[in-house]
Formats: sequence, structure tokens, C-alpha cells
Amino acid sequence: MIRQSWWKILASVLLVYVCSYGFIVQIPSPPGVPLKETIRNLFFHVPMWIAMMVCFTVSVVYAIRYLRSQSYKDEIYSTEFVRTGTVLGILGLLTGMIWANYQWGKAWTGDAKLNGTAIALLIYFAYFVLKGSLQDEVKQARIGSVYNIFAYFMLFPCIWILPRLVESLHPGGMGNEGNPGLNPKDTSNPMRLVMYPAFIGWTLLSVWISTLRIRVRILQQKRLSHE
Repeated sequence: MIRQSWWKILASVLLVYVCSYGFIVQIPSPPGVPLKETIRNLFFHVPMWIAMMVCFTVSVVYAIRYLRSQSYKDEIYSTEFVRTGTVLGILGLLTGMIWANYQWGKAWTGDAKLNGTAIALLIYFAYFVLKGSLQDEVKQARIGSVYNIFAYFMLFPCIWILPRLVESLHPGGMGNEGNPGLNPKDTSNPMRLVMYPAFIGWTLLSVWISTLRIRVRILQQKRLSHE
């Protein structure tokens, strides 16, 4: 039992560590950088984005597998990883807005990164609307898988490419020079001792949630097949 659940135990331990030590770890205060205590959001905001990307990547892999195998299990895996990834995307956006409110003066600035993120999430919202509008399960799975692939490849321009090509307050954009953005000077070795476990912990938690949803869906499918 422990052999099968070691990664769940690890996820729990890492997140308890992150959510406790993350609020007391010493943070740097470089001159001219007004991040101050808000930098602790790094332990939540960024790992949620990483976990979101992992979920969406796993989802698109299973979407491609479904189109080749037509296996309902592949479709369930694909759908549930999209669901978890979307929730993490919403949480990542909300934590980013909280951070922006303190750093930029308001939660929504019309920044390219924020707008791109909103567009990407709306594309994934449309995925669930599209699937919900179809009654035939085979069409729902097939069209949903094709749309999932489309949504995944739209994710990169919206979040990672276009914001880097225009002026942006967010770190990673052309306009981040001189703005209060995260860079190596803002982090320290004690912070990295929280940040890296946070990446692993949030990712493992996202996989854990997805697998629980998948098990429920498979059990529901088996029950319907026996009725």
C-alpha cells in the first residue's frame, strides 16, 4: 500500500512544508525592488502554472491516444487532466491578480500576459461547453479530443510567446526592464529551498486530483455498462 502511495505521501509532506515554511522563510530585500512580502506568492502562483502545464500536456497526449485507439479510458484521462489543469489555471490567474494588485496598483491592468492568460482559459472553457453541447458520446469524445489539441497549441502563443513580443509589466515581457518583476536578484537560496519543493508538490497534487477523478469516472462508466 505504501509502495503505491509514496508519491501521494510525498505530495502531502511537500505542500505542508511549502505552506508553513513558505510564510516564515527569510526573503531578500534588494534596494529598489518593492516586492517585499508579496514575493511569497512565488511559492503558489508559479507552481500552479507549472502544474497546469503538466496537466494540459498529459491531457493532449491522451487526446492523441484516443484518436488512435478510440478507448474510452484515454478519453476519460484526457478530459480529467484538462479539468484539473483549468482549475489550476484559474487559481494561478487569481493569485497573479492578487500579486498585481500590490505590485501594479490594481488587479487587472490590461497587460499582455494577463490578457493572453484570460484568452487561453476562455479557449479551455469552450472545450467544456463544446463537449456539453453534444449528446452523442462518440462525437463528444472525438470532437473534444481534436479541440483539446487545438487548445493546447493555442496555449503557447497566448501565454508564452505573444507576451514576450510586446511591452509587458510581467517578468518575461519586453517591457519588464525597470519594473518590479521577479529576477535572480529577488530570490535567495533559502527561497529556492521552498520554491523547488513547491513545483514538485503542486504538480503531484494535480496528478493526484486527476487520478481520483479518473477512478470515479471509470467506476461510473462500468456501472452504466452493467445496467
